[in-house]
Amino acid sequence: MKLSRRVSWFLLAFGAWSWVVWVTFAKNLWADASGLAFDHSRPTAYFWVHLTLAIVSFILGTIIGIIGLRGVRANK
Repeated sequence: MKLSRRVSWFLLAFGAWSWVVWVTFAKNLWADASGLAFDHSRPTAYFWVHLTLAIVSFILGTIIGIIGLRGVRANK
């Protein structure tokens, strides 16, 4: 299957955007002072659920970005 140039660039941009958003989210989660993520310096269920969400999003964003990168290279 060959991806169009437009779709390839979209997938590459989506992968990069995913990393920017989820790295920021993970930093904010780690520095949470509201008491949602940590209870007396111990991670809460909220923390583990959202950390899992961030990790899965990193993985999917990376895979989508790699597909986009391969499409961009194939269209040259």
